[in-house]
Amino acid sequence: MIMPWFSWGRSKQAIESPANESSTAQLMRRIRRVQIKTSHKVDDLLVGRWHSAFKGRGMEFEEVRPYQVGDDVRTIDWNVTARAGEPFVKLFREERETSVILLVDVSGSQNFGTQQQSKAELVTEFAATIAMSAIKNNDKVGLTMFSDKIEKSIPTRQGSRHALRIIRELLFWQDSHSNSGQAESAFNNRTDIQAALEHLGRTNKRRRVVFLISDFQNSGYEKTLRVTRRKHDVIPVVVGDQREFQWPSVGMIRLRDPESGGMVDIDTNSRSTRNQIQSIMRQQSEATDEMFRRMRLEPLRLMTGEDFVDPLAKYFQKRHAQA
Repeated sequence: MIMPWFSWGRSKQAIESPANESSTAQLMRRIRRVQIKTSHKVDDLLVGRWHSAFKGRGMEFEEVRPYQVGDDVRTIDWNVTARAGEPFVKLFREERETSVILLVDVSGSQNFGTQQQSKAELVTEFAATIAMSAIKNNDKVGLTMFSDKIEKSIPTRQGSRHALRIIRELLFWQDSHSNSGQAESAFNNRTDIQAALEHLGRTNKRRRVVFLISDFQNSGYEKTLRVTRRKHDVIPVVVGDQREFQWPSVGMIRLRDPESGGMVDIDTNSRSTRNQIQSIMRQQSEATDEMFRRMRLEPLRLMTGEDFVDPLAKYFQKRHAQA
């Protein structure tokens, strides 16, 4: 999909471009700012809701024992029963902790943003909030960043230092692949959600809570997502920007596809052209929504320039009510 080389309203980027944020000290200050900002969000709204939304949702096998009258026949272990010659049932215990995976799309399209914030910046803040929420509840959290390949994978661990490492990796990637015009390679990052899900399946054998964070400008991954959601608790987080759906009339502009690097000139004064582009975007969004409905997945939607705490809190409340 074609997206602008420039981003409307991104004056802040000239101040915080990779060239100006290159030193370790400056990066650490940015990590600290993100930590402080997300800590307030976690403390004020999310901790209790996180606990109720995720705790106790997984079960871990403990042992088998002989069948007793009143046991659920669905828990019968048929392999042990066949060997022993009498019925045995599996016993499970509630998992004491939740393990969270942040599966983050860092492809070229994430550099787009018109509301004083790129999608990449929104994703970083959101992922940091989820990581801090998990850590505050003594849960484990891991990170996998992907484009058309796995860019970085950090295993699940506990502790505030681990959460800060996740924030650092997200900020470092954001800086080094920003669409400031200084890194041509930033615009040759495509998206492969299927590859990311397959990597998740290979590296996480036990059940995880998976935040799949992307603008979902990709196709061909539905079968793999269906397999993944049978094993893991998958939460699709759809990030977007209002200019992807509402194009302004600003004359002739040159646009670059942030994933392929291709260039095209578009006359935005043409109502039919604007309507055609907006129609394509709506159709893509509706197709993704329909896919989620078929899989009974409830997506969380985030837009650049908008606070995500209230939608996230309501999302957690809804999960708790449906549990």
